[in-house]
Amino acid sequence: MKKDMTKRETYESKTEEFLKPLIEEHHFELVDVEYVKEGSNWYLRAYIDKEGGISVDDCEVISRRLSDWLDKEDFIEDSYILEVSSPGLGRPLKKEKDFVRSVGKQVDIRLYRQRDNQKDFTGILTSYDKDSVTIEGEDGEELEFQRPEIALIRLAFDF
Repeated sequence: MKKDMTKRETYESKTEEFLKPLIEEHHFELVDVEYVKEGSNWYLRAYIDKEGGISVDDCEVISRRLSDWLDKEDFIEDSYILEVSSPGLGRPLKKEKDFVRSVGKQVDIRLYRQRDNQKDFTGILTSYDKDSVTIEGEDGEELEFQRPEIALIRLAFDF
């Protein structure tokens, strides 16, 4: 395993551990924590949510407490940008709870390779397990996709 990978996972899990009680105290949900490099910058991102949606003030409360703790603990070697935000509409479904919450809702699936001359599918998420995801397509047919063939799956949104 790459050293970089271990470092990233360590930063994410330490941050997640700190955030759990704080998130519960405010009756929020911790959707995800990620430590990623974009261009030349590192970002530590925490995505939070709650029934009815997250406000800027909610993000600020968590960001302030998290920032103070990170300054005190000082376990991240790189310089980085801290962001606390709502997960947004187009967030990918990654964790078990994302799938649980999305059953019965419309999802977009993008495949790595074409199937029937297309890579993008939209339908109602009807079931999933560790190996596959099943949707009911727009014409009522059931489509099953193996997890390794899925590049991205997220809630569909209409504007």
